[in-house]
Order: sequence, then structure tokens, then C-alpha cells
Amino acid sequence: MNALELLEHSPVMPVIVIHDLDTAVDLARALVTGGVRSLEITLRSENALQAIRVISKEVPEALVGVGTVRNARQLDQALEAGARFAVSPGLTPDIAHAVRLAGIPFLPGVATASESMHAADQGFTVQKLFPAEAVGGAALLKALYGPLPDIVFCPTGGINASNAATYLALPNVKCVGGSWLTPENAVAGRDWAAITRLAQEACRLQ
Repeated sequence: MNALELLEHSPVMPVIVIHDLDTAVDLARALVTGGVRSLEITLRSENALQAIRVISKEVPEALVGVGTVRNARQLDQALEAGARFAVSPGLTPDIAHAVRLAGIPFLPGVATASESMHAADQGFTVQKLFPAEAVGGAALLKALYGPLPDIVFCPTGGINASNAATYLALPNVKCVGGSWLTPENAVAGRDWAAITRLAQEACRLQ
């Protein structure tokens, strides 16, 4: 699987922060039941690596990845836990080297045309626009398509159910990332049916 194939699994990739490890498996199952298989578990909580480990083991139909990767050490830890792809808020030589060695799909974060060109020169033509809404959103992506038509984006940051379709209608967007599929109140209340419904609605955005 390459990065483009990763984005083709579903139109929305949930950006997930696991605060309570006991919710990890049921949350993943609820998303998969709703048709969303690619799950980005971000390194924004102390439970992230263990969540990757248990979801990879208990929900084999899920495609579990790691997000908010900032260095090679974090990437190595996530791969050891079972992550199958990685997402970063940016791109450094350290991360680029580590990802090449790992041979996994990788989405580097970019926010400008120059950053996008630099990432493409490093071999990463599938990228994460971040933080999407803050740096220009759909208008920026539309403008980038002219000079950079070969670069594919997964915009993340400020995207929700009300604006996701606008992004997905763009020719250079194959997937969007967002946290609205896993609202904190639904996870805390273990309302897995609600999360499955959100996942089903997201899949209909295609």
C-alpha cells in the first residue's frame, strides 16, 4: 500500500486522541462498522502507543496509523506498536529518512506552496495540508492545483461535517482528516452507535 491507496480507503480519516485506553477497541470497532477503516491515532495522549497496539491486535480489519509524529524515535515506537502508516504536522530530514527506511505510507504536513514543493522533491507527493482552514483552506488548495497538479492532499485542521464536502469536491483532494467522527461526549458516554452513524455519514461524502 502506498500513500495514495491509503487515502482511497474512505473519504474521511478520523484524527483520534485516546484519553481512556478502555475505549480504544470499541471506538475502533464502531468506526470500522460504519465503513471507516483508516484510523489515525495521534501522539497527543500518554495512551496513544498502547492504543495503537491494542487496536492493531483486537481490530485486525482496521488500518491503524500514527499521527502527530515529530521525530524518528516516535515513528519507531509507533511501528513497534503496530502502526501501518504515519502522519506528521511537518517534514524534517530526520522524519523523511526514517520513513524511507520504514517503507510505510506517510503524509507530511505542509502549509505553503514552497513546503509542498520541498516535500514532493523528497518523494512525498501525497501530503497533509495543515492546519487547513487556518492557512487558506479550500481556496488555497484550488489555487495550488494549477501549478502543482500532481500533488494530492489530505487537508486536516478545522474540517468538519459542514465543510468536508467542499474540500472533497476539489480535484487534488482525495481524503480529509477530522476529529468530528469521534466527539468527546460520545466516546466518554460510550455511544458507539452514534459514532458508527457518523462514520456512515462520512462515507457517503464520496
